[in-house]
Amino acid sequence: MTRLDLSPAASAAPRRARILRHAAMEARLVARNGEQLLLALVIPIGLLIGQAVAGGQFGVDREPFAASVIALGLWSTGFTSLAVATAFERRYGVLERLVATPLRGADLITGKAVAFAALALAQTAVLVGVALATGWAPRPSLAQTLVVVAAVPLALLAFAGLALTLAGLASAELTLALGNLVYLAGAALGVIVTPAAFPAWAQPLLGLLPTTALADTLRAWAGGETDPLPLAVLTVWVVAVLWLARKVFRWTS
Repeated sequence: MTRLDLSPAASAAPRRARILRHAAMEARLVARNGEQLLLALVIPIGLLIGQAVAGGQFGVDREPFAASVIALGLWSTGFTSLAVATAFERRYGVLERLVATPLRGADLITGKAVAFAALALAQTAVLVGVALATGWAPRPSLAQTLVVVAAVPLALLAFAGLALTLAGLASAELTLALGNLVYLAGAALGVIVTPAAFPAWAQPLLGLLPTTALADTLRAWAGGETDPLPLAVLTVWVVAVLWLARKVFRWTS
């Protein structure tokens, strides 16, 4: 007679499964948050439609403007949404409880990265679709397309590093306030309002911002130009802010 072994044999799920399940949970939480959807989709779509309806009356060129709006959407998801969500998770003890599970610190960060990368990809697809439907006609070159393929992940990494730095240092309420304030500042300083609208002395300084570097890359892509310089700016930001986030981020409030 064969004896059945019914003793408990609980064990953690494989690491890949843990990360993917955590990423799916993170994505669902963000997708259900009305404020984050407002920043990620409602405002950018409103800007695209507004330009299509009345942009010509104010001299707003559709090609660079639509590219700027896509950059704004990536900025909102990569920085504001991640900073606010992480800060409130830290405040309510979610992070320290998750780290006490088989989902370790590196798994938690990787899961967040996968979730927000997927959200950014979906968001970009929606915004590009709306822009094309409202008459956007980009003229990309192959060289600049390759620059964009490298620049977008670098920009998202830089935004994530800034988000984790802010969420790791400030309280949840302060992160919420500063996150939205910095979001608006980024939009006004080089993203929606291009550096060309500022005095000559300020334009090089704005070009050193990661938000401006991403927006300039997408605007060059839409206009058929080639500009690899923002890649260097984004690379420096990625190295600096990820190092800083690693130093200052705290799992507990």
